[in-house]
Amino acid sequence: MSEPLAERIRPKTLKDYISQEHLVGETGVLTRQIQQGIIPSLLLWGPPGTGKTTLANIIATTSDRPFYTLSAISSGVKEVREVIQRAKQDNGLFTTKNPILFIDEIHRFSKSQQDSLLGAVEKGWVTLIGATTENPSFEVIPALLSRCQVYILNPFGKEDLVKLLQRAIKEDIKLSKKQITLKETEALLKLSGGDARKLLNIFELLINSEGTEKIEITNELVLSRVHKNTVLYDKTGEQHYDIISAFIKSIRGSDPNGAVYWLARMIEGGEDVKFIARRMLISASEDIGIANPTALVIATNTFQAVTIIGYPEARIILSQCAVYLATSPKSNASYMAIKKAQAIVRETGDLTVPLHLRNAPTKLMKDLGYGEDYKYSHDYNHNFVAQEYLPNEISNTKIYDPGRSPREKSLRDFLKNRWQDKYDY
Repeated sequence: MSEPLAERIRPKTLKDYISQEHLVGETGVLTRQIQQGIIPSLLLWGPPGTGKTTLANIIATTSDRPFYTLSAISSGVKEVREVIQRAKQDNGLFTTKNPILFIDEIHRFSKSQQDSLLGAVEKGWVTLIGATTENPSFEVIPALLSRCQVYILNPFGKEDLVKLLQRAIKEDIKLSKKQITLKETEALLKLSGGDARKLLNIFELLINSEGTEKIEITNELVLSRVHKNTVLYDKTGEQHYDIISAFIKSIRGSDPNGAVYWLARMIEGGEDVKFIARRMLISASEDIGIANPTALVIATNTFQAVTIIGYPEARIILSQCAVYLATSPKSNASYMAIKKAQAIVRETGDLTVPLHLRNAPTKLMKDLGYGEDYKYSHDYNHNFVAQEYLPNEISNTKIYDPGRSPREKSLRDFLKNRWQDKYDY
């Protein structure tokens, strides 16, 4: 049985590795570490088909270390302990560098499985490299996360994907014997969804289906030969991102019908309940916010409930929350406020805290004026007194601007009454 194209042209060195310049380019954060062989335990986080497994193999080869691999789908605590035991025995036998243990889809490991890695990582018996398509902050236990560096792999750009196709045509032992011309690539790239492995699999399928030595790749040819199944939900591939996007946009657009439909697509596809609930938590603040603060409470309770209950009953709770969020009034004012505030901080740097807002726990600080002239709001009518709360350089800057929902209109009136013309509410 012959290897698929993606395996046949898998890069063996950093020189051949395409994309991820921020990690392994000339000035990449991992480049020098790999060249020197000083590799920390790390987690590679990125979409499917962005080169996580390939990079792990290159790291092991370049640093001349024994390489062990496990898949979180098919391995349990027993398999983890067996591999660690073998790694301990090899450690120092063939090299002075500790072995690398690569775990694909580490986010699928349970807490107990991740716990079984801690001792080996902490004692340096192995250098762990984990690959994940999910946010490690949510899917990797804190104790293991604290022992690993997290590196983000970006989706392939159009130029990177075209380079992959060109290299396959030129270097692959089978494709290089044919006369292949890349006249058009848009359809191929669209079908791949930025997944390099998927792109190469589609490309090989297309070439094999032609049965001729001379092939011109056009969009029409691709679409006529390759039929994409849009019904099935691939929770590790392109539709994982497309459908969660459609789900959140349906909530944002106040359409409970669209929201529940896309929710059903994810449930039928076996999507992780926590992944769905987390996205609703974000939407409750980003898209609804102060227009209905209870939405965040409902979303938080939903996350806790589905985590405890799981499928199939969790589908009812997810549906209830999705409908509630979709039918809530919408506001992104809080989201825009923190976005604006961060932009100001990046632009202006660490501005000095005004003296009257500073803490004064010592006599020296009091003598220097710390806390002097601060007015305690509760000493005044309506528990309010006008004073400056921003650094002098950005005084009077309006960062929070209430939206148009009824609740926010009352907030705008409240702020206008308190601050008069200061912030132009």
